[in-house]
Amino acid sequence: MQEKKLRGKDSELQSSGSRRFVLERAAPFSAFLMDSFGRQHNYLRISLTEKCNLRCQYCMPEEGVQLTPKSELLTAQEIITLARLFVKEGVEKIRLTGGEPLIRPDVVDIVGQLYKLEGLKTIAVTTNGINLTRLLPRLKEAGLNAINISLDTLVPAKFEFIVRRKGFHKVIEGIHKATELGYRPVKVNCVVMRGFNEDEVLDFVDFTKDLPLDVRFIEYMPFDGNKWNFKKMVSYKEMLDTIKQRWPELEKLPCETSSTAKSYKVPHFQGQISFITSMSEHFCGSCNRLRITADGNLKVCLFGNSEVSLRDHLRLGASEEELIQIIGKAVGRKKKQHAEPTLMLFPLCQDALQDPPNSKQWGHTFSHGLTLRTSLPKQKGKASMKNKLMGQLFLPGSHPEKQWHVATGILQTQLQGYCVFQKDPSSAFDTKCLDASVGQVPVDCQSEKAYSGSEFHTRDSASCTKLPCASDNLTHTDEEGRATMVDVGGKPDSRRSAVAGAVVLLGEKAFRMVRQNQVKKGDVLAVAQIAGIQGAKLTSQLIPLCHNIPLYHVEVSLSLDEARHAVVICSSCHTWGRTGVEMEALTAASLAALTVYDMCKSVTQDIIIQELKLLSKTGGQRGDFSRV
Repeated sequence: MQEKKLRGKDSELQSSGSRRFVLERAAPFSAFLMDSFGRQHNYLRISLTEKCNLRCQYCMPEEGVQLTPKSELLTAQEIITLARLFVKEGVEKIRLTGGEPLIRPDVVDIVGQLYKLEGLKTIAVTTNGINLTRLLPRLKEAGLNAINISLDTLVPAKFEFIVRRKGFHKVIEGIHKATELGYRPVKVNCVVMRGFNEDEVLDFVDFTKDLPLDVRFIEYMPFDGNKWNFKKMVSYKEMLDTIKQRWPELEKLPCETSSTAKSYKVPHFQGQISFITSMSEHFCGSCNRLRITADGNLKVCLFGNSEVSLRDHLRLGASEEELIQIIGKAVGRKKKQHAEPTLMLFPLCQDALQDPPNSKQWGHTFSHGLTLRTSLPKQKGKASMKNKLMGQLFLPGSHPEKQWHVATGILQTQLQGYCVFQKDPSSAFDTKCLDASVGQVPVDCQSEKAYSGSEFHTRDSASCTKLPCASDNLTHTDEEGRATMVDVGGKPDSRRSAVAGAVVLLGEKAFRMVRQNQVKKGDVLAVAQIAGIQGAKLTSQLIPLCHNIPLYHVEVSLSLDEARHAVVICSSCHTWGRTGVEMEALTAASLAALTVYDMCKSVTQDIIIQELKLLSKTGGQRGDFSRV
C-alpha cells in the first residue's frame, strides 16, 4: 500500500512541477542519494582491487599502472560498512568491479556478507572471466545473482594480442559455466574498436543464437590513460545498420528508464544484444550510478575528476550521520552530464583528425573541430576536403582512421613468423587471419636468384631475357607535368608478388632489450610485424597515386642480427591483378621499421633505418626482377 501511495505521489509531482520537493521526503529513498536534477542513485559500483591479471591495451597505459599500497585500499569490513550505509539510504544494486574483482582472495566472503544486507536486491560482478569457472559455484552459493563478462573478440589470436596474455578458452568456458548454473542472461561486454573488432559484430550477434546471452556492444571511450584515439569509436547506429543488413527482422526490446542499454533481439535466438551508447548518445539524464574506488574514493561520475575519500573519514571515526552528510554533498554536486568530447557530436570531424589528442587536450581541440564542421557544408560535393588541422587531403567518405591502427587478424609472433590474410570481397578493408598457428616460416630476403644490369627472369621461360630499360618518361605525370594515376584498365590480370627489406640498427642496449622483450611499450617484433601487414593493406591510402590492390597474401618477418645489433625486416606481398605490389611490400617494410624505431626511441635515439629496398618482384609486362 505504501508503495502505491509513493507511485501516486511521484505521478503528481511530475505534473505539478514539485518533483524534487516531494521525492526528497518520500521514504524509503534517501534525499542524500538524489542530486539537484532529481536523479535517484540506487546503483553502487564498488571496485575491489586495482590489480588485474590481464593487460588490455585499451585499458592500461603502456607505461603501466602504479598500484596503491595495500594499506590504503578498503578492507573487506570497510567495504561492507559503506555498502550497508548506501543500502540503508536506498541503493538496491551493487556491482563489484576492479581491476579484476575475482583475483581478490576474499571476494566470495564479501559477496556473502553483501547478500545479508536487507534491501539489497542485486549483487553483480564484472569480470574478465579468467577465474570465473573456478569461483562461480561458490559465488552463486554466496549470493551472486548477475554476471558481466568482458570479451572483445572471438578470435583467440586477437584476444592474446589485445590483453597481452593467454586465456581465451578460459573466458569461453566461464561463459558456458554461467549459463549452466542458470544465470539469465549472462551479459557479455564487448568494446567495439574500429580497425580491431568491428568486423566481428555479426559473429557476436550469432553467438546469442543458442545461448542465453546479452551481448552488449560498448562504444569505445577515449580515457586519458589508454592513449588511443577518437577515431577508434564505432557508433551504435553504424553497428545497428550492419546487423540489420544481415538480420532485417531484428526487434527492438523495451527497456527501463535508468537503463544504459538499447536492447534488440533476433527472433528465435535464445539471447539478445544491446548497445551502450556512452559516446554517441549519452545517458546522463537517467544516470543512477555511484562509484567507490578500491582506495575508498566516491566518484559521482565516471568522467568526472571530483572524488571524496570515504575511507579517510571512515578511518578517522566519522559517524554514520556524518558519512551520510558527506555523501549527500558529493551527490548534490553531480553535474547534469559529463564533459563529452564535442567531436562526438560532429562525426565528420573525426575523419579530419589524423592524430586526435587525448582527453587532456579536448578543450584545445573543440574549437578546431567546430571550425572545421562549419566549413564542411560549403565543401560538399567537391572531389576532396582539406584537413584544416593537418593540411592533408582525403576523399569524401574515406576513413583515415583505418590507416595506422591494428588490423583484424592479429598474430602474436616469435622472432620470425607470418600470418596469412584473406580479403573479404564485400569490404575494402576487412581481413581475417586464417591461421594463427601456421608455424614459424621465415622469408629469406636473399634467397631470390640474382641478376645484374637490366636482366629480368621471365616467369614462362627457363632463361633470363634482356628486356627494354625503363622508360625515360615518368609514368605518373601527364603531358603538362601534373600528377596522374596510371590507367591499368587495359592490362591483363596476372599473378604478381614483391619482396622488400629494411634494416634497423638499434645499438647494443636497445637490441638487448628487444631480444629479451623488455621494452616498456611491449613486444617490439610482434607489434612491428602487425604494423607492416597493416601498412601493406593501406598503401593506396598512404601513397597518393597507388592503386587499391586486393592483396591475398602478406608476410612480414623480423629477425635479429647479433653482429650489427639490428632488426632485419623482410616483407612479401602477393596478388592477382593488373598492377604490381612493389609499393605494398616497400610500405610494409617501412612501417615495420618505423614501428621498431617508435617502440625503441625511449631507450635510445641513436637508431638508424637503412637498406630499405625492393629485393625482388614477379609478374607484369617487364617480367621478374631480383636484386643482388
